[in-house]
Amino acid sequence: MTVAQSTGAVSHEPLGGWHSINWQAAQEQVRRLQARIVKATQEGRWGKVKALQRLLTHSYSAKVLAVRRVTENQGKLTAGIDKEVWDTPEKKAKAVGQFQMRGYRPRPLRRIYIPKSNGKKRPLGIPTMTDRATQALYLQALAPVAETTADGNSYGFRPERSAADAIGQCFIIFTRKGAAEWVFEADIQSCFDRINHDWLLRYIPLDKNVLRKWLKAGFMEKSVFYPTDEGTPQGGIISPVLANMTLDGLEHILRAAFPRTKRANKPKVNLVRYADDFIITGSSRELLEQEVRPIVEAFLKERGLELSPDKTHITHIEEGFDFLGQNVRRYGKKLLIKPAKVNQKRFLEKVRNTIKANRHIPAGELIRILNPLIRGWTNYHRHIVSSVAFKRVDYMIFKALWQWARYRHPNKNKHWIGQRYWKQIDGRKWTFQGEHAWERKTLFYACDVPIRRHVKIRSEANPYDPQWEIYFEHRLGVKMHQAMEGKSQLIRLWREQRGCCLVCKKPITVESGWHIHHLTPLSLGGQDHHENRVLLHPNCHMQVHNLKLTVEKPRPSLGVQKA
Repeated sequence: MTVAQSTGAVSHEPLGGWHSINWQAAQEQVRRLQARIVKATQEGRWGKVKALQRLLTHSYSAKVLAVRRVTENQGKLTAGIDKEVWDTPEKKAKAVGQFQMRGYRPRPLRRIYIPKSNGKKRPLGIPTMTDRATQALYLQALAPVAETTADGNSYGFRPERSAADAIGQCFIIFTRKGAAEWVFEADIQSCFDRINHDWLLRYIPLDKNVLRKWLKAGFMEKSVFYPTDEGTPQGGIISPVLANMTLDGLEHILRAAFPRTKRANKPKVNLVRYADDFIITGSSRELLEQEVRPIVEAFLKERGLELSPDKTHITHIEEGFDFLGQNVRRYGKKLLIKPAKVNQKRFLEKVRNTIKANRHIPAGELIRILNPLIRGWTNYHRHIVSSVAFKRVDYMIFKALWQWARYRHPNKNKHWIGQRYWKQIDGRKWTFQGEHAWERKTLFYACDVPIRRHVKIRSEANPYDPQWEIYFEHRLGVKMHQAMEGKSQLIRLWREQRGCCLVCKKPITVESGWHIHHLTPLSLGGQDHHENRVLLHPNCHMQVHNLKLTVEKPRPSLGVQKA
């Protein structure tokens, strides 16, 4: 396997095709440049940052990784206004060869709308595949800067951070001795749509010409072109990072205005932000209303933004507040964080609508549709006080499924229906089950998910800084064990391979996903047991089959050889 080693402006199709690319070498080259960008940013050497960014965006390795990203994510089959998708290895290889920044001109976005929880619709702009890949390319150069300069307690749309970290920080600040009792709940009105272009062009450390072209690209709706004079397009790969960098700095301003002190009347001002949703704590309502709010409004006004009057409130912690779908409230001296009632109601409505829309399909097929919904919702809430909510959700889903069964069999009595669809499995008497693809499917029950406390990420941790590598390796191990819970064979394989893919030698993570590869194919007599299985990245798995590579078990070292 070969990959061009040059970091200059060479741009050509991969020799030997898409599956001949040496992903390990490409990733190592990009990571080295990103680590150098982090160091230059920490030292305040912005001229060197700019030079390193240019070197990275013109490197062959960064280009192939950019194409790989946009052809493996969830939107890989969603086309822009040119109706083009890169769904074959030939198209991907050709796309790498077409990267030309000189004379680059982005196409307008394709405008679509998706429903929001409040009944309104959120506009999304879908770039073309070429523009998506170009954004992914420049994101590799901007992300190390964004992570190095980010607010410590910003958790949305950042690598290795999640909503669970934001909720974990809420738990920390409200359980301290003498913790704040008042909360400023804030939401920015149409954040992505109103960010000031002049501010972005002045302060975002990225190629100004390319950034200006993206911001001014406009969008197409019903064959009509609309220019864009403000905001960043929701739907672009780089837009969340631009929005985060726009809002970074508020925590620093608040710390400067309200420094931490040991005096009795401490202001107790703390910020927790997830994308454009954030809370600020304070010792009194007056402090938050008269001192904190003007600072926040002035900060936002400079960037062309303002607070949403409908979603901005000041609340006492004993009344509780909803944040990221969870309710944070102090009961006497005890702080409890539970799934918000609104979030539970929304989830159950989605499940009921799914069941009603599939009244005529077999039970096994319905279970196949429902299980990912239930598993995803419970995994999101598994780190908080959720046991009661999980039991309630299971009961409400049972009632909805009972109505589904009664609708399918109006002439059968309840005993017949119960015996047809609910069996005793693994000690549970009432387990909803059905046949799908000649195998028995059973419903996933929320109450089977154990409650596990989430260990919050350290605020200063930077995934692009080599100094934090051991720390993130440890967190990856914990995350993978949770993702593979109950799958001892997968955990054993992952441990044997030291958490790495045997082809590209890079970590196998929840985000990257994995495929099980049989060393001797089942069609050639191979057995489906541990000694004949290894874990590979999905793309590396395709590479093994296309190039007929032989993968060796890690005994005692990892290895990949040509057949």
